[in-house]
Amino acid sequence: MHSTIINVTKRIKERSKKNRQAYLHHIEEARTTAPFRQQLPLSNFAHDLAGCSQTCQRALLKEDVPNIAIISSYNDLVSAHEPYGRYPDIIKKAVAQAGGTAQFAGGVPAMCDGVTQGEQGMDLSLISRDVIAMSTVIALSHNVFDGAVLLGVCDKILPGLLMGGLQFGHLPMILLPAGPMTTGLPNKEKNHARELFAQGKISRKELLVYETRAYHSPGTCTFYGTANSNQLMAEMLGLHLPGASFVNAGTKLRNALTREASARITSLTDRGKEYTPLAEIISEKSVVNAMVGLLATGGSTNETMHLVAIARAAGIRIDWNDFADISDIVPLLVRIYPNGSGDINSFQQAGGMALLIGELLAGGLLHEDVKTVVGQGISRYLARPVLEKENVVWRDGPTASADPEIIAGINSPFAPVGGIKVLSGNLGRSIMKISALQDGDQTFVEAPAMVFNSQHELEQAFHQNRLNRDLVAVVRFQGPQANGMPELHKLITYLSIVMDRGYTVGLVTDGRLSGASGKVPFAIHCTPEAFCGGMLAKVVDGDSITMDARKNVLKLNVDPETLAAREYATPALESHRYGLGRQIFAPLRRDLLGAEQGGSSIFTYVHETSKVTGPDNPL
Repeated sequence: MHSTIINVTKRIKERSKKNRQAYLHHIEEARTTAPFRQQLPLSNFAHDLAGCSQTCQRALLKEDVPNIAIISSYNDLVSAHEPYGRYPDIIKKAVAQAGGTAQFAGGVPAMCDGVTQGEQGMDLSLISRDVIAMSTVIALSHNVFDGAVLLGVCDKILPGLLMGGLQFGHLPMILLPAGPMTTGLPNKEKNHARELFAQGKISRKELLVYETRAYHSPGTCTFYGTANSNQLMAEMLGLHLPGASFVNAGTKLRNALTREASARITSLTDRGKEYTPLAEIISEKSVVNAMVGLLATGGSTNETMHLVAIARAAGIRIDWNDFADISDIVPLLVRIYPNGSGDINSFQQAGGMALLIGELLAGGLLHEDVKTVVGQGISRYLARPVLEKENVVWRDGPTASADPEIIAGINSPFAPVGGIKVLSGNLGRSIMKISALQDGDQTFVEAPAMVFNSQHELEQAFHQNRLNRDLVAVVRFQGPQANGMPELHKLITYLSIVMDRGYTVGLVTDGRLSGASGKVPFAIHCTPEAFCGGMLAKVVDGDSITMDARKNVLKLNVDPETLAAREYATPALESHRYGLGRQIFAPLRRDLLGAEQGGSSIFTYVHETSKVTGPDNPL
């Protein structure tokens, strides 16, 4: 195994020792020798039985029958989650055939970042992850379950489900994906249409034709954004069945995988033969495997927050230095949009997860000895699912890429390093995604700052033709505590147009960008955020800024004396804190941790204490 993987894993274990021990101590305390439901007062138990069918009641009265919770993010608004409306019936039947019973325990909210991009609702996007985690805990708090299936795909939903689920880490859990939609209009054509619309060259009606051809059916969006990065991460963590991540929604194989996962969860409970709690699957080694997979594929920058938050929920502390060190030795093996011309279906056809994991294992970049929902060892994920007479079976996966332009071999990568760099300097620490950039031309940017306190100010400047110059756009007061850290994906269209006009362009922000963002060099998640005393609040128009991914530098080229004499800019945030219900989230927003700590409010007050380790200050 590569020495860097060994060393990073070792330091994560050392850094996490106190918190991880405390977490596992609490998980052990939560275990019991008899079914949880059987220990309830009879009046309490009767309430659980009252809503069941007679078949379910008979099953719950037996001690040896596992009861599986269904927690779903189903709604009709999010295309990736629409298929989940049919899942409960499938799950209940499959669990019953496997000797268990299942109850729909609760739903969690699932907002679509695609619908809210650039709108007021986007200010609630990151905060919704904590709400999802809390909703998951509430669903499981009845304490009548022996395991759970978690139904979620998109940006904040899957991380939130795991953050909440890990509070019941003594239970086994499986993530059930819904699968991507089939390929529609190519992403390059869609983005070109957006640029034409921004320049007034096509009408709103004409743009809608392009957009609906791209987003055309139930299923996950096909670009390699945060939703599909979540699915890859889930499989690298060992929480999907092998090869389940990218089987298209609504297909017979997709349904067969759902049935198989539902049956599998019954055997993982302490009523079954292979008790495997969630807390044992989410380990330091599996988290490192997830980082490797994300970096080798140029995955979403949002995962530098989501994976941090998931790990913290399990008592594991990772930071951006871990991402940076792994990125320096993990080669880029996948090129799909925004890092290439293909999409997630192209990746699946070229060999998918089985091929990718095989290449990473061959390069000594993965921990093989991890627990998964299908047993010991990530090598179990070298198999691919196929359909035989309505049932799923696993066959040996491919050992060579069917399309070397989509998946490269470990000895002939697209780039020698992974897709994410960590930049540091007097402006703070930030993330830069380099997998979609042209090396040399875009990984180094030095230009005068043009300062904006909102994305709408930048949009206005574009329409006023004030962006036609070399510039580093500074979009500040977009961090977690300022306004909930919305995605600023809408800005990429405007800045891309300026780049295409021949100007040098960069972006520095304490906000986020969509996982689908490429082309424009950016330093995002800048921390400390401007609202909390970050130096972004002292930048003025005309200041020279250097962004250098080759040397990992983010620097404001202003002498320290001048900078010290400047006052911090004062943000006007009322428009982001009231309206569309945003006002009721003030308590959560106030306590959101910084981007490198995962951007969650939950861990501000979760002091992981135990008789063994004593108190821990999560800040």
